[in-house]
Amino acid sequence: MKRRGLPRFAALAKPYWNSEDKRIARGLLILLIVLLLGNTAFSVLLLEQSGEFTSALASQDSDRYWISIYKTVGIFAAAAPFYVFYYFVRDKLVNFWRRWLTHNFLDTYFRNDAFYKLAFNADIDNPDQRIAEDINTFTVRSIFYLLLAVETVLQLIAFCGVLWSISKTLVLFLLVYATIGTLIASVVFGRKLVALNLFQLRREADFRFSLVRVRENAESIAFYRGEEPESLHIKRRFRDVIENFNKIINWQWFLNLFQYSYSSVTLVMPGLILAPQVLRGDLEVGRVVQAAGAFAAIFTALTVIVNNFDTLSRFAAGISRLDKFSKSLDMSAAESSKDRELIKTVEADRLAIEHLTLKTPDYKRTLVVDLSLEIKSGEGLLIVGASGGGKSSLLRAVAGLWDSGCGTIVRPPLGEMFFLPQRPYMIIGTLRGQLLYPSAEKDVTDDELLEILKAVNLPDMVERCGGMEVEADWGKILSLGEQQRVAFARVLLAKPRYVILDEATSALDSENEESLYQQLHDSGATLVSVSHRPNIRKYHRQVLDLCGDGSWRVTSAEESNVVQ
Repeated sequence: MKRRGLPRFAALAKPYWNSEDKRIARGLLILLIVLLLGNTAFSVLLLEQSGEFTSALASQDSDRYWISIYKTVGIFAAAAPFYVFYYFVRDKLVNFWRRWLTHNFLDTYFRNDAFYKLAFNADIDNPDQRIAEDINTFTVRSIFYLLLAVETVLQLIAFCGVLWSISKTLVLFLLVYATIGTLIASVVFGRKLVALNLFQLRREADFRFSLVRVRENAESIAFYRGEEPESLHIKRRFRDVIENFNKIINWQWFLNLFQYSYSSVTLVMPGLILAPQVLRGDLEVGRVVQAAGAFAAIFTALTVIVNNFDTLSRFAAGISRLDKFSKSLDMSAAESSKDRELIKTVEADRLAIEHLTLKTPDYKRTLVVDLSLEIKSGEGLLIVGASGGGKSSLLRAVAGLWDSGCGTIVRPPLGEMFFLPQRPYMIIGTLRGQLLYPSAEKDVTDDELLEILKAVNLPDMVERCGGMEVEADWGKILSLGEQQRVAFARVLLAKPRYVILDEATSALDSENEESLYQQLHDSGATLVSVSHRPNIRKYHRQVLDLCGDGSWRVTSAEESNVVQ
């Protein structure tokens, strides 16, 4: 992993170890180190006994041989619980860390509409994959490499003493050889493999996202007969995956060749260096076996980077993606902007727009210039204008989703407002949860829900769908017109002071549309609507016409009717 990846890793890892769960986390980590220490001690004891019974066989000493075998069996029996418990504790720690880190990311993801603002950040692709997969990989590999580092240190301490007592030459050879190998792996293969693996993660995510989009928009694609362009698009995404992976394979081939050649040399070195002593009778054969085992353990410890370089490069790429995602989330959640103006939002007991200049999130286009108006309680506002003129964007600014521009929006708390988009969001859950969304815990009886469904002209929905508690993917079961009526049912249940409607009746006939608007009007709610249908003008006192070039004009609904 490149040096600059270490600060990124620390920034992602440190919060958990200093969090409210730090006692459990640190306790489990200490326990793991103790278990590792025990496993290393057992490895040293087993290595000693392997040399002992080899020497006993060479000298044909039966008593010495069987004593060594009995000791070996006893060591195995004592080591087994340490070995099993080590992996149990390790996986528990990984699970705790993943749960905490995922919750932490999700909290930031949903804070101040960061999940919405990220959609305008071209540098952050596939946030779903980063939360679901990259966090999991990060926690698993972090614990793995942390414990591998601890194990490496313990092995060096334990086995260097064994090997030093047998041959100082072998120890010095190992140190020089491992240093050279690590430098070669880092310099020659490091930067290239990390970059390729980072690109591969992105290409894989894009390919998977394309498949998800087809599933989510299957009906529209089928109506358009768009199978061929969709297939070609997905195949292009997959081609990018394969082409980049072929580059990884080519570099991996050279890395594998280097790793194999590098490791093979060490297989014969203990024998070559110690053979003269054995032939002279200065060293028992069992000591050679013991030296070879210690040599292998130390070599593995010293070459941990070389031997794990392919997985380390993928881990480094994952850290880079997760770190970039974390920083983007923090910026979105904090709503920070260093050199650009932002629209101010002021909570009050009224709804007004004061000297508002609204721009697109990238600040490349100005939609509305210096708009000022007040929407008095009970007096609705109808927003009209050319397509792309900023009607929906103005509603986003009122909701606080867009803040690019300048001026002030004065509005009640969002809890007193209800926004209805053209395509309502349908949750996967029960019909009761669907109607009460987003306040699923609101205390409403079945009879009240049935009355509301009748009011929005869905009297048979409960019977048709199998009851209030049936769970389903309602976005697939209900037509767009039914979904829009369910959205109105939510408003009638919530009873907000202000209702903001963005073409919220586009899929309804005039009779249903007028019935729903009349009920909202009778409820005392103040309506702010985007629509071009003339029959709803009577529910609004003012009409705002956005001309599409930043200019605008406000007229009374009566005056607007005369003009038309």
